[in-house]
Amino acid sequence: MGSARTFIFNWLYARHNRGTMILRLDDTDVGRNTEASVDSIFEGLKWLGLSWDENYKQSERLELHRKAAWAIFEKGLAYRDFTPAHTGDAEKSGAQGTWLFNPGMPELSRAESDRRAAAGEPFALRFRVPRHAGEIIRFTDAVYGEQAKAAADIEDFALLRSDGMPTYHLASCADDADLHISHVIRGQDHLTNTFKHVLIFRALAEPNGAAAATPQFAHLPLLVAPDGTKLSKRRHGPVVSVTTYRDAGFLSEAFINFLCLLGWSPKNDRENMSLPELTDAFTLEGINRSNAVVNFKETAATPEETFDPKALWLNAEHIRALTVDDLSARLLPIVQAAGFDLAPKKMLRITPLIRERIKLLRDVLTAADFFFVDQLPRYDPAELIPQKGDAAMAAKVLEKAREVLAEVEFKHDPLDQSLRAAAQELGIKAGQMFQPIRVAVCGRKNAPPLFETLEVLGKETTLARLDQAIQRVG
Repeated sequence: MGSARTFIFNWLYARHNRGTMILRLDDTDVGRNTEASVDSIFEGLKWLGLSWDENYKQSERLELHRKAAWAIFEKGLAYRDFTPAHTGDAEKSGAQGTWLFNPGMPELSRAESDRRAAAGEPFALRFRVPRHAGEIIRFTDAVYGEQAKAAADIEDFALLRSDGMPTYHLASCADDADLHISHVIRGQDHLTNTFKHVLIFRALAEPNGAAAATPQFAHLPLLVAPDGTKLSKRRHGPVVSVTTYRDAGFLSEAFINFLCLLGWSPKNDRENMSLPELTDAFTLEGINRSNAVVNFKETAATPEETFDPKALWLNAEHIRALTVDDLSARLLPIVQAAGFDLAPKKMLRITPLIRERIKLLRDVLTAADFFFVDQLPRYDPAELIPQKGDAAMAAKVLEKAREVLAEVEFKHDPLDQSLRAAAQELGIKAGQMFQPIRVAVCGRKNAPPLFETLEVLGKETTLARLDQAIQRVG
């Protein structure tokens, strides 16, 4: 979810400003970037339905990254570090006693460094952080404002690993410079990395002194769980995955709307917004500095309870805003995937009856299940008994309904008029007439409007279910 929100904010900013949206896959960390993880990213983005203008994989740009690293080395701004991993004494002279560099490596002469490298000794290429007296690294973040850090507290970070692969810091900056990136919008956990990136951009200056343009950075507040911990698939499981929301029956446009409200708000505090409205309203000034809580439940009684209530509310609002044709087209594949052979025309007739009754697309399987089956599941015959009535009243109502409905046209008005007239004839209230019929044809009290339901079910199915109900109440 955090990665999806970052993508969405970049997309909205680019589209709002008529810019170019670039999707770059940072896949130089071979251990973390498996084929499965890459597929998951694109699967989620495909569902969101947000396009991009250019697409790059860092693993295909290694030559550019290495060229940038060695250009920095040739300027004397980087050095080879031959210290074996996890060995040697660490120099801890930062303000917080942090590691800064491996002793003896920054001072190694160029000749000695070249000799050891030529002999095949493995090394990492490290940036030589300038630690002159009082040196301060500064940049202005579009969300968090002015940022400053003493260079004396920044470690000599790696540009190339001992296997020759570029680090995230180098690859990102080299790509940003090469692609003329104007804005980088990313998570707040990268804020401290930006001091290193400012140093790299300075080091990538041309020989004539023209510096590589440093992008405008905007760091987003983190998404956190109800207990305040950062969202993590490893810690919190599938509930923080984009595809979980897709599979649960969220609309992609509602999910985008929900993610936008986590850490950003428009000037007029609107909440239910379409994608064009979000694009028109989005500015970096609207981003908050506080972390945003996703109020999910890790252990929930129902799937619906798992998700943030605001996400469910927004999804219901977006569902109600869809046309019947659009919503029907989205519901039909879910019904068919559940094993029901339902014709598109029938789904189109069912959809307006349940549109106000569902929060998730998959709710169609519980809100409208009685439309899909030939035989209703068993239900408690006591449900057939009307309020302030008894089994005898239920039997009379069902038998009268069976008699009346066998002759009436199955259209809303004739059904309404004939059943109300039957209630008067029996000397009971309309509600006492309708409840047993509703339970008989739907299998429960809580169901869509009765006359529209009867119309969609049709005469044959309705009469068969009334016959079964008469037997049960007897």
